[in-house]
Amino acid sequence: MSVISFARRAGVLLPPHGRTLLNRHNGVVIPGASPTKGRLLVATPPLEDPNFDRTVVYVIEHHDDGALGLVLNRPMDEALDEPLDRWVDVQSDPPVVFNGGPVETNALIALAQTTGEVAEEDHLAPLNGEIASADLAADPAILRGAISQLRVFRGYSGWGPGQLEGEIEAGAWLVLDPVPNDLFTADPDELWRSVLARQPGRLAWLAGAPDDLAAN
Repeated sequence: MSVISFARRAGVLLPPHGRTLLNRHNGVVIPGASPTKGRLLVATPPLEDPNFDRTVVYVIEHHDDGALGLVLNRPMDEALDEPLDRWVDVQSDPPVVFNGGPVETNALIALAQTTGEVAEEDHLAPLNGEIASADLAADPAILRGAISQLRVFRGYSGWGPGQLEGEIEAGAWLVLDPVPNDLFTADPDELWRSVLARQPGRLAWLAGAPDDLAAN
């Protein structure tokens, strides 16, 4: 599924221009690389790209055409405006818009935790397990009984064919499994450290890395 076909299926509010994937580095296809869909990409310090330094990305799609994800720990000083302000009461804490990534920053994507099976007529598009994308054009009152958590993102993170595989192979990302609270954490500023801190062995040591590695 392409980024655009995902957006159309999930009801993402996309502008009519600039529909290209983020081109961060040149990547190569890594034969046999494990897919990352439904998992977390945790940036390893230091990551030179300021868009992704110390980020935790939830991967929505990953296939031969590329990958798409949402940054989970970049809350913005932005509230939903009319007519989307009717979703404010449904948003998880903190009830602000999050910076999902540097691609399509005029697009809004709503990620939801569902309470049961999802059908397309519910204005929810299944992504992975109980995680779905909610159609922001729908009346939120229709979805109140179907979702328990909701977060809205501005923009997303995208990689072209083989690009994410190349970055993982180069050590830019750790691919880790999420726990239920990660996607809708009320403390996003601490998410990067908390995900690393619960890992086994020496991997947990990264959680204590100083913001300025030169000071260590």
